Amino acid sequence: ITEKIREYAKKGMRVLVVAHTPQVMQENSLPADIELLGLVLITDVIRKEAPEILQYFYNQGVDLKVISGDDPVTVSAIAAKAGLRHAEKYVDATTLHTQEELQQAVRTCNVFGRVTPRQKEQMVRALQNDAHTVAMTGDGVNDVLALKAADCSIAMASGSDAAKNTSNLVLLDSNFASMPHIVNEGRRVINNIRMAASMFLVKTIFSMLLSVMTIFFGQSYPFIPIQLSI
Repeated sequence: ITEKIREYAKKGMRVLVVAHTPQVMQENSLPADIELLGLVLITDVIRKEAPEILQYFYNQGVDLKVISGDDPVTVSAIAAKAGLRHAEKYVDATTLHTQEELQQAVRTCNVFGRVTPRQKEQMVRALQNDAHTVAMTGDGVNDVLALKAADCSIAMASGSDAAKNTSNLVLLDSNFASMPHIVNEGRRVINNIRMAASMFLVKTIFSMLLSVMTIFFGQSYPFIPIQLSI
């Protein structure tokens, strides 16, 4: 059964096991005579624009990582279908017991499965410790800690209120395809600020040089303030 489950997981399917026992469960422990009834397979529908969006970010020099609470084999298969590079480099977060192991995993792996909310936050901080600027997307309560720790946090409108209230940005259409437009808008604002700042810098240097020349040569200042704008 375990081997079958692994085969389904490699195809990108989540597997739920349906079982039965006449006994009552005690303290979350499974009875010995539990009988397997069947497997329920669930698969995610990947949006058709996903590979294009991931490729856009790769072209912009952005490194992408997938963090999930699901089985790492399943997440890796889904991520590969969506166009994530090196999706085969995955790790089960339950095997990461120390901060050093987690830091090394963040450096070498692109897909993380069985991740707890606290580990998500630790992964964000581990990336920041390596001098990365980290943007985090999420929609659940279990993402809140990581969203708070990230340099830029992005939530989906269809997500939980906690995630939306924590995030810097909320995608009203709950579609990651909006991200390139947000990046372009941010760059436009930064470019405008840079242009305005350079203009004011030139104007300030020009005014200082004129002031020094006026002091040394004993002449009256040649401009009135309103003319400096020109």
